[in-house]
Amino acid sequence: MIDKDKFRVVVFGSSRLTPDSEAYQQMYKLGFALGQRKMDVVTGGGPGVMEAANKGHVDGSPDEDNKSQSIGVRIELPFREPENPNLDVVEQFAQFSKRLEEFMRISNFVVVAPGGIGTLLEFAYVWQLLQVGHLSNVKVLVIGEMWELLLEWARKNIAETGLADLTDLDYIQKVGSVDEILEMIDRSYQEFNS
Repeated sequence: MIDKDKFRVVVFGSSRLTPDSEAYQQMYKLGFALGQRKMDVVTGGGPGVMEAANKGHVDGSPDEDNKSQSIGVRIELPFREPENPNLDVVEQFAQFSKRLEEFMRISNFVVVAPGGIGTLLEFAYVWQLLQVGHLSNVKVLVIGEMWELLLEWARKNIAETGLADLTDLDYIQKVGSVDEILEMIDRSYQEFNS
């Protein structure tokens, strides 16, 4: 089991995106910067965006004495999704619910990159925990146009119709670059240490 004494950033995103995609390159850059900062990175441990963040972390870690870790929180699926080779720690789960709980147990910051149904599940789960107060002091950032469209849909079809409060949208912040993400991570890290 992983201790919760370190600052960790979880990256959610597609397993299907390739190294030539913008999201892959952005999450590699993010992982690299986290490695340089000696912060842990947590992903689902698969290919695509997850691999990008884990690989970036390994490449950005300054030396072998670096105490930060590249962590994969895996899920057993009926099809075999390959584990990316850039993991220092691997945890395996048979149920999505327990896996989602572990992501939140060990993470202090959430970045949601473009992804499919699995990423949408992870994003919605975190948002729900924030809405009902089961999770606090965790920033959730989304990057990519697809999330902007989803948030606009949520505003129009959920918040403005009274199915949620408009303030529930405030739990999620849209960003346009990795540099913006890193600025917010650095601020959260200072709060974490104070």
